[in-house]
Amino acid sequence: MLERTLEPEVMDSEAEARDYDQMDHSQVNRIFVEDFLSSLHRFGVADTSGIHVFDAGTGTALIPIELMQQGFAGNVTASDLAESMLAVARRNVQAADLSASINVVLRDCKQLPEPEATYDAVMSNSIVHHIPDPGKVLAELWRVLKPGGLLFVRDLVRPASIEAVEKLVLTYAGDSNEHQQRMFRESLHAALTLDEVAAILQELGVDANSVKLTSDRHWTICCRKS
Repeated sequence: MLERTLEPEVMDSEAEARDYDQMDHSQVNRIFVEDFLSSLHRFGVADTSGIHVFDAGTGTALIPIELMQQGFAGNVTASDLAESMLAVARRNVQAADLSASINVVLRDCKQLPEPEATYDAVMSNSIVHHIPDPGKVLAELWRVLKPGGLLFVRDLVRPASIEAVEKLVLTYAGDSNEHQQRMFRESLHAALTLDEVAAILQELGVDANSVKLTSDRHWTICCRKS
């Protein structure tokens, strides 16, 4: 099994923010949002107008924007620890004319200022692999979620070998520039295995079966807080 190799927790240079924003995330983001909305509906949320969502590690806010464009009627607090990412996120939100629905904020998701049970739903795409101790982030996301709320977290799964890493880089970033390929490669090395995520959930008192493999490179936590 490939050992986990940590990468920088914060992608906070202009080059990283620009390259990340310019990578084609459209299909991944669309599927993420479709799955998130489907999970809300499955847990009985038919009307999203009063729903307040926390997006942990929003990057350049592409997922909250996609969420609104798919008909979500609530509002989103979109958070990140990287000022460079947030600068691009604010421009993206403004360009999409969604400033009234998406609030872009600076947050360290290992230690959130929000009180317990603040949000109706918490979502996150690809923040966990950035964190040296990802249990801290998952614990905080669970803490700020209201009882009955949806936790929906998706991230990369660490492949079993370097060969498997390179196959994924070629498949999903083969047309990207060298810096973008390196970011994806390093993220795969820093990602968690399904068993590692399940163990963290168990420590938090969350059903370990809430995490499942959902693609050839992703795991997803989907559960309702009792």
